[in-house]
Amino acid sequence: MTTTHAEDLGLTDALVQLSFAVQAALGAVAAAHDLSVVQLRLLGALRGREPGMLALARALGLEKSSVTGLVDRAERRGLVERVAAAHDGRAVHVRLTARGRRLAAKLTALVDRDVAALAAGLPPRDRDALSRLASRVVVADATRRGVDLDAARAPA
Repeated sequence: MTTTHAEDLGLTDALVQLSFAVQAALGAVAAAHDLSVVQLRLLGALRGREPGMLALARALGLEKSSVTGLVDRAERRGLVERVAAAHDGRAVHVRLTARGRRLAAKLTALVDRDVAALAAGLPPRDRDALSRLASRVVVADATRRGVDLDAARAPA
């Protein structure tokens, strides 16, 4: 395998290759805990939140029917539970169980460590700039898609 020492891969290649590296880090953490990346994202999206199924689907970029199956599987593992919405007893919200909160905290720490390692070779000023620029891209995209980032945050 050859490593290129290009100073600038170009925006598309750089972002796509970075995406691959981040997805590989997420995949490794998820696999080590017998989870898929989507299950990992679900746990991340539920940290400190109890979104409804539609908001959760929007946050994860999935169809509501796919989220139903995802929540079913996580519920069987004791990681999440469905609760009736306070404002409407017919609406369902999803929240982490105590076991799910512990696992989500552990996974968050591992993902933080592994993703930070991707930028470890950058000086602090460049890491800060990368964080600010990536945040601006993510916020603009979420706004365009109508996604509530507070419901969508994930280690993920």
